[in-house]
Amino acid sequence: MSETTTVAVPQRARWAVTAYFVSTGAALGTWTARIPAIKQDLGLDDGQVTLALFAVAAGSVLAMQAVGHLADRFGSARVLGPTGLAMAASLLLPGFAGSLPALLVGLLVFGAGHGTVDVAMNTHSMQVQRSYGRPIVSTFHAMFSVGGLLGAGVGALAAHASIGVGAHFAFVAAALAAALLLARRELLPPEVRAPSGSSPRQRGISPGILCLGVLAFFCSVGEGSMADWSPLYLHDVLETSPAIAAVGYAVFSAMMAVFRFLGDFLVARLGPVLLVRCCGAIAGTGLGTALLLRHPVAAIIGFALFGIGLSCIIPQVFNAAGNRDPNRSGRDLAQVSTLGYGGLLAGPVVIGLISSWTDLSVGLAVPAALALLVALSAPAVRPR
Repeated sequence: MSETTTVAVPQRARWAVTAYFVSTGAALGTWTARIPAIKQDLGLDDGQVTLALFAVAAGSVLAMQAVGHLADRFGSARVLGPTGLAMAASLLLPGFAGSLPALLVGLLVFGAGHGTVDVAMNTHSMQVQRSYGRPIVSTFHAMFSVGGLLGAGVGALAAHASIGVGAHFAFVAAALAAALLLARRELLPPEVRAPSGSSPRQRGISPGILCLGVLAFFCSVGEGSMADWSPLYLHDVLETSPAIAAVGYAVFSAMMAVFRFLGDFLVARLGPVLLVRCCGAIAGTGLGTALLLRHPVAAIIGFALFGIGLSCIIPQVFNAAGNRDPNRSGRDLAQVSTLGYGGLLAGPVVIGLISSWTDLSVGLAVPAALALLVALSAPAVRPR
């Protein structure tokens, strides 16, 4: 009887953490899908929309700095319960915002909720993986992508049916809150911590975590660049139709999601260092070769290879950060996540500046080169 219970608890906890990853992705996809409607309803220009996007990122980064300490002190499960409900409820603020200031405040709160859940669920996923004794983290990240697709899909249906943003966000918030209320009951209890005197107290960011954060930054530069610049490269540089231009990012996203589902199998066979080295090489050479060929078919294949390459790197970076020191996994993951968000923000801007001085092909060569640097830096993800 006790053996059955021991096996069942980690399994239920795995499904509970999966619910958090799906819900977090769905919340972000919900907001993203209705940006055009919110822009039209509030009469915003492109600059004001950019400010709104920055508010989400700023709220996430600021919250990450606090939630890591809370997860380490009280346990990630205790943090996930209230913050998951807060994230779901925070969708109501931008949904019913009637002005730009109200929207910015609402998105700042929404970003904070998203950031806290992001760090806490990644921290708890490390605990669940330790209870399993085998790699399962990559699948969690794949389910985040699935959640984003679900949120965007429901948002597209809501927009097609002319459902108001407020009503749509309220429905999603209620559905996410109900799912997370059920999931929080199955989370694992806090792990027994080593005595505080058993390891030296460390302030700031350690060199090892900084290195992992830089790898997350490099990968996030590539991911953000694909979202913003791959359609423009196909349309403006290679002169494809708008429909073909949209295929590039769709293929990139699909390949990233599919190969994240395969990531746990691959890391069990190859080990994290060889997997990251191979993935970085595939991403860098695939995208770089496509840029040199300057043909639409080559570009789409290159974007697909870039998605395959990036798919398994971030999960292994997070896995290495979360398991480096279980006593401070929340803080370490928060620092790595913050640098990753920095890449998402800075990458498209830097590539835009380079492209304005030279050519978009040269700008997109930057994430290809960074992927090759990740391949060379693969030993950073080796387990301690």
